[in-house]
Amino acid sequence: MTAAQPKPRQLRESATHAKTEPTWEIAYLFPLQGAWSEEEYMALRPSRIIEYSHGHLEVHDVPTQSHQLILSFIYQVLLSFITPQKLGVALFAPLRVRLWSEKYREPDIVFMLAEHASRRGNDYWQGADLAVEIVSEGDDNRERDLQKKREEYAQAGIAEYWIVDLRDKLITVLRLQGEQYALRGEFKAGETATSALLPGLSVNVADVFAAAEL
Repeated sequence: MTAAQPKPRQLRESATHAKTEPTWEIAYLFPLQGAWSEEEYMALRPSRIIEYSHGHLEVHDVPTQSHQLILSFIYQVLLSFITPQKLGVALFAPLRVRLWSEKYREPDIVFMLAEHASRRGNDYWQGADLAVEIVSEGDDNRERDLQKKREEYAQAGIAEYWIVDLRDKLITVLRLQGEQYALRGEFKAGETATSALLPGLSVNVADVFAAAEL
């Protein structure tokens, strides 16, 4: 063994170290943060939720079972309401929604009125008429859903925004007035959340959160 060769222990340590390191070779195939283009973002097909904001990627954890059970319950209520009247199309994440140039989000549930069908693309939607977010655990997630997305969805002209807060057992319905959202209502257990965009659409708050306990 020459002096230039690593000793067996060094080889093992090197191999162990390599297993704990990210696969940098793959990372180097992608742009640096702040340098992503919309085309490069659109080419991603990840297993996690990834949103795009002005050259940066925001990577979010896979939703929990409770989150998905609530999503499923609300989506089924919405679907059963809009389908008979052919009011439009509702879908659920992951689905890219382009808020404006260089800005994409993936709301948990989105709805587009039939008269706005031209804004629905196969790769992404150009905005939406209704967005629903189920607040994920963690301070950063709460700040994003309760504050940041409230501002963004209003700026994008999304007519109605529902915030479903599992921690506080609260559904907040916001209706766009001008360039900002106005509070339609904060609905808790024992009450029924209703839509201004879709008159007649309602959901029992207690039933929503009970769905998470199945």
